[in-house]
Amino acid sequence: MNQALKDIRELKTQMGRSVVGQQHMVDTLLVALLTNGNVLLEGLPGTAKTRSIKALADALTVDLGRVQFTPDLLPSDVTGTEVYQEVDGKPTLTFQQGPVFNNLLLADEINRSPAKVQAALLEAMEERQITVAGKTYKLPDLFMVLATQNPVEQEGTYPLPEAQMDRFIMKINLDYPNAEDEELIIKMVRGEEAQSNEPSQPIDPQSIFEARNQITKIHCSDAVLKYIVAIIVATRQPELYPDSNLSKWIAVGSSPRATIALDKCARAMAWLSGKEFVDPDDVRGVVHGVLRHRLILTYDALADGVNADRVIDEILTHIAVA
Repeated sequence: MNQALKDIRELKTQMGRSVVGQQHMVDTLLVALLTNGNVLLEGLPGTAKTRSIKALADALTVDLGRVQFTPDLLPSDVTGTEVYQEVDGKPTLTFQQGPVFNNLLLADEINRSPAKVQAALLEAMEERQITVAGKTYKLPDLFMVLATQNPVEQEGTYPLPEAQMDRFIMKINLDYPNAEDEELIIKMVRGEEAQSNEPSQPIDPQSIFEARNQITKIHCSDAVLKYIVAIIVATRQPELYPDSNLSKWIAVGSSPRATIALDKCARAMAWLSGKEFVDPDDVRGVVHGVLRHRLILTYDALADGVNADRVIDEILTHIAVA
């Protein structure tokens, strides 16, 4: 086993010690980190969203910035702003960096702020830079936005615009843990209160860059590539499958950014499994996280209680590997 893979698996183990009952969230966070993507976590309060992000930052020993999104938040509170200062008696405008200039940015309850504030992150998420007063500032090489949000049915929330949703490589839906995991959570918290947990060896962030380099070399056959494309096309042309409910359920399909994300995440999943090639199981393992926030469903689907995960399941039943 190469050192990068060993380090990433150790990172997964360390996060698993702090997060119980949400293993799929840990896996998704790692896949997003390895693909240089951003993640949206949606779930009710107390489902370990913030805890998981802090566990990731602690294990990597990188800078974590946090912004609590509120209705009165300003874009400059996220990106930073130019401030007036006197230097040697001369008036000078100096740029004061905002929380976005950290390796990991926790955008907590991002849907509590209106679209103007949410849009402040668009350039950072896509181009890893921000522009303030006509000047462009580069963000750290290791940079990731991890946004949490409450379900949009709750009062006082602002649904994220489609342009921003598309910039999250994956979305994680979180639910409450089962009874067995709930007991483990109590024991874990007791251990933390007693400070009985041994400190973990930090992971060198350089391993992330090495892992990313290795993932680009993971082989994806033409058959699997066609499988990925067929899944995306099915979201845009559901009429190709008349014996399904897809035309009734899908209003708008996924963009080419979804195709790229599905390919990247499938290769990252294969690499984490220690394989040198992508197989259909790797694609199916990440397809829900990649597509669930990139589908706009019809009113009929919403009225019937059909969610994006069910639509994706329906797509998978109608598409076979060539």
